[in-house]
Amino acid sequence: MKIVLLVVGKTDASYFVEAVREYTNRLAHYIPFEMVVIPDLKNVRNLSESQQKEKEGDLILKQIQPSDYMVLLDERGKMFSSLDFASYLERKTHAVPKRLVFVIGGPYGFSEAVYAASSERISLSPMTFSHQMVRLIFVEQLYRAMTILHNEPYHHA
Repeated sequence: MKIVLLVVGKTDASYFVEAVREYTNRLAHYIPFEMVVIPDLKNVRNLSESQQKEKEGDLILKQIQPSDYMVLLDERGKMFSSLDFASYLERKTHAVPKRLVFVIGGPYGFSEAVYAASSERISLSPMTFSHQMVRLIFVEQLYRAMTILHNEPYHHA
C-alpha cells in the first residue's frame, strides 16, 4: 500500500516546505509516501466560493484512481489520538490494496462531489489551521504513527 497526501495549492513558506520534506524523507523508511500538489486555481477573483470548490473538486477527483481509498481531512471528521491513528493506519494497510489517499482541500473546503466520492473523513483538531500548517501536522502525525507501529521511541505516551 502507498499513502498519498493530495493537497490543493503550493506552500509558499520555505520553513513549512523544509519541515514537510524532513518528515517525508523520514517516512520513506517505513512506507511508500507521496505528496501530490494540485496547482492553485487562476483568476479566482471572479469565482464564488462555490464555484471555486467545484473547480478544485474536479481537479481533486481527476487525481483519484478507482481503487483508491480517499480520506478527507475535514473539520467535521472523526478525531483520533496519535495511538488511535496508528491503529487506524495499521488496519488500513491490511484493507486498502493500493493507495490510501488523504486529501487537504482548498481554502473553502470540498465540493459536494468530493464529499460523495470520499470513503471517510478525519479531523486533526477542532481548531482551524492554515492549509500549509495542516500539511506539516499531518505528515508529522503520519511519521509518529509509523514509529508507534514499529515500537520506536519517537512517541512518548
